[in-house]
Amino acid sequence: MRDILQDLLEEKISIENAEKLLRVNDILELDQIAKLDIGRENRTGFPEAILAQGKDHDDLLIIINGYCTKKNSNNLLITRLDKNDYNRLKKDLKHLEEKGYNLDYNNKAKILIISNESKNKLSTNYGKIGIITGGTSDIPIAEEAKVIAEQGGAEVLTSYDVGVAGINRLFPQLAKMVKEGVKTIIVCAGMEGALTSVVAGLVDVPVIGVPTSVGYGIGGKGKAALYGMLQSCAPGIAVVNIDNGFGAAVFALTIIKNNK
Repeated sequence: MRDILQDLLEEKISIENAEKLLRVNDILELDQIAKLDIGRENRTGFPEAILAQGKDHDDLLIIINGYCTKKNSNNLLITRLDKNDYNRLKKDLKHLEEKGYNLDYNNKAKILIISNESKNKLSTNYGKIGIITGGTSDIPIAEEAKVIAEQGGAEVLTSYDVGVAGINRLFPQLAKMVKEGVKTIIVCAGMEGALTSVVAGLVDVPVIGVPTSVGYGIGGKGKAALYGMLQSCAPGIAVVNIDNGFGAAVFALTIIKNNK
């Protein structure tokens, strides 16, 4: 980027060519395997994230090594990574740890965070996000949202297993979040997904519903929860796809950063 700007300053290239070169510089292509958005953090404040699901071991190694070698800064998130796959990756990434990179794996969220602490310090000055689950089975999706939100620079308050089956558990936890000044609340719920409507009817901040694939019979695979959240009469709800904790966190981050 510096070289391009220097050439522009010395009038060696036109402003149009400089713009094209800067756009090209934002994409890192790795052996036809992946095109990484290396400018994502500068553009959005959020690190690059790679979905492990559907990628084989060798492809993930190429992506991780390429990113850390060529970019050599900022965090890289590997999402939906099973524990067995992580253990295998860790053995092949010892050279990164020797170079000062940390490999932090969250087993519940199934996310690997690859960071170089000497170059990237997380900031928590954007604001607070609340995350609530209906039941214990919803926690993995909530943890995915929590990791992503924290990596994006938010402080996260959580309260799990406070669903409508024992709704008395919800009110003190929700009151605490409101008192702490959360700017948005993510609600992860399966079954009929009613918790999202209840929360939205009680607070004055945006609520993001995450239907989870927890349920059986007609509500199996999260469809009943999805339909229930989409059909809610409580205003102020946005709904993401089934089990999409990642998307909910990114949307929540967008809300709090724009309201800072």
